[in-house]
Amino acid sequence: MSMSLKKRLWRIWSAFGGMRMERKLFVVFLLLITVPLSFIGYISYNNYSRSIEEKTIVYSTKMLENMMVRVDDYIEDMVRISSIPAYQDDIKQNLIRSNSYYEQRQLTSGDGSNPLPDDFDLLLSIQRGIEGNISFINTIKRGANSVYIFDQYGNGYYTTAGGGIRLNVKESYENWLERVKTSGGEAMLFSTQKYTSNLQSVRYAFTVVRKVIDKSLKPIGMIAVDANISVIEDQMSELDKVTNGKSVIIDELGNVIYDSDKERMATNIKDDPVVVQAAGAKGSFYFERDGLNRLYIYTTSPNTDWKVMTSIPVSELTKDAVVIRNVTWIATLITILVALLISTVLSFALTNPLRKMMRLMKSVQEGDFNVQFPVKYRDEVGQLGNQFNRMIVRIDHLIRDIYVMETKKKEAELHALQSQINPHFMYNTLESIRMAAELNDDQIAADMIAILGKLLRYSISDLHEEVTLADEAGHMRNYVEMLNYRYPNRFRLDSQIADGLGNYPIIKLVLQPIVENAIYHGMDDSKPSMQIKMSGERTPQAVLLRIKDDGLGMDEETLDRLNRSLAGTEEAGAKRKSGGIGLKNVNERIKLHYGNSYGLKVYSERGKGTEVVLHLPIEAGREAE
Repeated sequence: MSMSLKKRLWRIWSAFGGMRMERKLFVVFLLLITVPLSFIGYISYNNYSRSIEEKTIVYSTKMLENMMVRVDDYIEDMVRISSIPAYQDDIKQNLIRSNSYYEQRQLTSGDGSNPLPDDFDLLLSIQRGIEGNISFINTIKRGANSVYIFDQYGNGYYTTAGGGIRLNVKESYENWLERVKTSGGEAMLFSTQKYTSNLQSVRYAFTVVRKVIDKSLKPIGMIAVDANISVIEDQMSELDKVTNGKSVIIDELGNVIYDSDKERMATNIKDDPVVVQAAGAKGSFYFERDGLNRLYIYTTSPNTDWKVMTSIPVSELTKDAVVIRNVTWIATLITILVALLISTVLSFALTNPLRKMMRLMKSVQEGDFNVQFPVKYRDEVGQLGNQFNRMIVRIDHLIRDIYVMETKKKEAELHALQSQINPHFMYNTLESIRMAAELNDDQIAADMIAILGKLLRYSISDLHEEVTLADEAGHMRNYVEMLNYRYPNRFRLDSQIADGLGNYPIIKLVLQPIVENAIYHGMDDSKPSMQIKMSGERTPQAVLLRIKDDGLGMDEETLDRLNRSLAGTEEAGAKRKSGGIGLKNVNERIKLHYGNSYGLKVYSERGKGTEVVLHLPIEAGREAE
C-alpha cells in the first residue's frame, strides 16, 4: 500500500473519529444497510441480464436455424420446379421447334441468300405451348412468380399474367448463361438481383437457373425461376419483430440476399467488419455500430451456404432487465430511506443521554455545580450518570474548600504586603524630614510634615480599598513633592489622564511604588533632573496607565527576566532586595484584585529610560474572579 493511500485512509479515519456520536452511528447504519442491498441488487441485475442474453442467443439461434430450414425447403422446391421441363415432352418439343426455326433463319442469313420470312403461326404455336406450361408451373409453388424458358438462341418465353417480368430479360439471360455453361445440367442458385419489372416497379428476386436437356443429354435451352424476396421477408419480419432487431442474409461471396432495412439489397458487403467477424458456421458477438452496442447472432445454411445474421440492440436486449433493475433500485432506495429514518431515530435515542450529560458538563464548566443527571436505567449510560453525579458533588466540596483556603491566603498576602509597605514608606519619609530639618529649621519642615500627614493618612487604610484614579495620582504627586524637598528640583512629574478616567476606581498604592522604583533604580546622577510622565487611556480591551522615566533603563536580559517574573513564568531571586516592594508587589496586588489577565508590563532600553504599563479591566471596579 502506497504512502499516499495510507495518508488518505488515515485522514478519512481521523475525520470519522472527530464526528459526533449520532453521526458515527448514522454512518455505520448507512454502510450496513446500503452496501449489502446495493451488492445484492447489482448481482441480481447482472445475473438476470446474463440469463436474458444467454436465452436470447439460444432462442434467436434456433429461430434463425428454423427460418433457414424453411428457406432451404423453398429453394429445394424451386430446384424441383426447374427440373420440370426435363420431364415435360411438350416443353422440350417446343424448344426443339424454336431452335430449328431460329437455326434455319441463322443459316439463310449467313449464306447471303434471301432470309426466310417470319412464320408467325409457328412462333405463336411455340409460344403458346411453352407459356401454357409456364402458367402451370406458376401455380405449383407460391412465390415462384416468374418463370423464364429460353431456347439455345436466347429467345425467351414467359407469361405476364402475374406481372413482375424483368425488363432486362436479355441482359439477365446472358448473365445466367455465362455461369451455367459448365454446370452440367445441375441447378444453380443466383443471389438477389435488383430489377425493374414491366409494371415499372423496382423488385428484388433470387433465381434458380438450370439447363434444359433432351433425352440424348444435349442442351436444348435454359429455365430460370425467380423467387420474389417477399418469400424471405415474411419470415425475417417475424424474427425481427420477436427480437426487436435487424436481419440480413448473405451468400458465401458476401452478396446480400435480404436486408431488413432494404438499404443493402443486391450489394456486396464481404468487407464489412461485422461480416468479417462473423466467422464460422454460427455464433454470436458484440459490436458497436453508429454509437450503439449490438449483439450479433448468426448461423449458416448447410445446403446453400447462405448466412443469416440478426443484430439486436443491447438496450432492447436488456430492456426487461433494466425495468427489473429500476424496480429493484427503487425498492432498495425506499428500504434504505425507511431504514435510515429508523436508524436516525435510534441513533438520536441512544446518544440523547450522552448529549444531556455533555450539556450538564458545560454547565459545570461555566461554574454551575447545582446539576444532576437523571438516571433512568441500569445500563452503561446509567452507571456513567451515577459516577458523574458523585463526581460533581465531590468537585463542589473541593472547590468550596479551595475557595476558603484561597480567601484566607489572599487576606494573609494582603496583610503581609501592607506590613511591608508601611514600614518601608515611613522609613523613607522620615529620613527625608530628618535631612530637611537639619538643613532648614523653619517653614520647609512644616510643609514637609504637612505632606507627610497626607501620605500617612492615605496609606494606613486597607490596601484592598478602591479610590479614584485622580486620588491615586494626587498621592503620587505628594510623594514626588516630598522627594523634591530632599532633592531640590531633581524630579519633574507630568500627569495626563484622559477625560472620563479621573473617576475610574482603582486599588490604592499602585502608582506611587512604581514612581519610587523608577527613582531609586533608574535615577541617573549624570543628569541634573529626572523626568517622569504618567498618562492614562481607555482602549477597547483595557484601561492602560503608563509611567515613563528618562533614567538609566536596563539591558535586554534584565528586562526579559523581570517580565517573566511579573508573568509568573520565572521565580524572582532567592532573596528580595531590601525594601523590595516595587513592581512585583504592585503586580501581585493587581492580579489578586482583578484577576490573572491584568498586571504590569515593563519596556526599557539601556540609557533611554523605562516605561511601566498597567493593564486594568475596562469595566471600572471589576473584581477578580
